[in-house]
Amino acid sequence: MTESVREHRKGPVQLRGRQIPETTTDERLLSESEGSEWVHSDPWRVLRIQAEFVEGFGALAELGPAISVFGSARFRPGEPEYELAERVAAGLVGAGYAVITGGGPGVMEGANKGAHESGGTSVGLGIELPFEQGMNSYVDLGVNFRYFFARKTMFLKYSDGFVVLPGGFGTFDELFEALTLVQTRKVRQFPVVLVGVAYWSGLLDWLRDSVLARGAISAPDLDLIKLTDDPDEAVRLVVEGVRDLHASEEAARAEAEAAAAAERTGTDGT
Repeated sequence: MTESVREHRKGPVQLRGRQIPETTTDERLLSESEGSEWVHSDPWRVLRIQAEFVEGFGALAELGPAISVFGSARFRPGEPEYELAERVAAGLVGAGYAVITGGGPGVMEGANKGAHESGGTSVGLGIELPFEQGMNSYVDLGVNFRYFFARKTMFLKYSDGFVVLPGGFGTFDELFEALTLVQTRKVRQFPVVLVGVAYWSGLLDWLRDSVLARGAISAPDLDLIKLTDDPDEAVRLVVEGVRDLHASEEAARAEAEAAAAAERTGTDGT
């Protein structure tokens, strides 16, 4: 029997055995233990970071309408969450959207499988981790990243909305990053749909009963999140959210153009 060999992706480089580093690129970037060496190494890191953004933008620039699907890497084929991700992704493809995931196993693989087998565009944005996940086999367009922040920028830039299935810390990070940027108006509002009433209700109860009750958020902030158990309803909610957003943007644009025209007319005296 052939002994399995541990593998590790470091950007475009594939490493095995003793070549695998003990720390990640993110860890080395954030480390304070380098002393004055950072003066010499950090400018080169900036170029590497720039390259990740350039590669990501280049790969995804012509993707078209897309929805990101998030969820745990730990659910296996045959488990309800995996199959739920397949159904959500198939519905999104039917509605005319590409599907973007983190490219790994679990919910991500289920969503990529649903998109791929439905004839849609299946995108995976992978990340360098100490425990290698690799890109799942259902990804049609894959981009591997060293840095989490570069990867998260791609999710936000190229997604029209998010569908979030049960997951752990990584899923929470992606969910709350999106909500924070919308709440603070750093990005335009886009729909966020949680799938799994039993899984997410405790979180939403805490947000309402503790966070909102203490005034740490406002009541409209909770309206940013929709919750359902039905994959078809999840697709409907996110698609309607995108449509409503585009309609409001068109209305705002028309209002601004009308106001500018009225101002020009007043200035010209005609």
